[in-house]
Amino acid sequence: MSLTSVATADHFVDLAGLLGSCEVDGFHADFVSWGHYRPEYWRNYWHNHSFHEVCLAFSGEGRFNLGTAQYDVAAGDLFLARPGDVHEIESSRSSPLGIAFWGFTFRPVSGGSGTGWWSGLTRHDGPVVSRQLRGLPGLVAALAAEAETPQSGYRSSITALGSALVLDTARAFALAEDLQVERLARDRGSYVVEAMQRHLLDNLSRPVAVREVASAVHLSERHAERLFRQKTGASLMATLRLMRLDLAAQLLLEGSATVTEVARACGYSDVRPFSTAFRSRHGQSPTAFRAAGGTRHLASEG
Repeated sequence: MSLTSVATADHFVDLAGLLGSCEVDGFHADFVSWGHYRPEYWRNYWHNHSFHEVCLAFSGEGRFNLGTAQYDVAAGDLFLARPGDVHEIESSRSSPLGIAFWGFTFRPVSGGSGTGWWSGLTRHDGPVVSRQLRGLPGLVAALAAEAETPQSGYRSSITALGSALVLDTARAFALAEDLQVERLARDRGSYVVEAMQRHLLDNLSRPVAVREVASAVHLSERHAERLFRQKTGASLMATLRLMRLDLAAQLLLEGSATVTEVARACGYSDVRPFSTAFRSRHGQSPTAFRAAGGTRHLASEG
């Protein structure tokens, strides 16, 4: 989302009282200030905080003074004053600076040792100006929208957005090496097979072809069938038949539907092939299975 969406977020300051705290990956944040400076000349003079204060410039330009260092800032810059940093911000008169800002305390609850995304906040010698905005403009605008027109579920939404705000803020100031993680080893084949199995389960009552299942996971019929068999040891259609017959057993025991109705609910248009397949799977006819409550009595050997 563009910076212009932040520029129209006049209700950003209204988050006071709506978002108090959040937890992110073993860290706790308490939000203590929110604000919005319109693009007109302003200066907030030298001061410091006991919390992290973050400013997102959405228009114009100005100067961020931090101790003896001076930083020219403009639209697209994110700048940070860590706890205890004496700083001031002054807008340009010719091209007034517009900012949204948020302040929060930040402490580990569990984990939180070593380096990672959080080092952007905890490292005192880290950068103070960043252009790694990631999703921050969109998060600011989304928070403003939730505050302007609260709807059912807004507290959960605002808390989730607040957590993302803290995470992306820290990432913006973290060193590149602190953000690196080992590439996750993902077995996409297992995920795809699970998706095919879900498709079968969701369509037990209607005709299903291999091409339909393959299309649902964006594979060719040949590839889908080969992958499914490799992961499960059975073909798609054989698995479909077992799923249907196991569903039939459940319906026979749990409801009052006729055998014909159960057959149709399990994708069989004719009760005769259904009964044959059911006996092969469960060792009894559907009627006998229901009468026995699903129990199969084996005749004793003479």
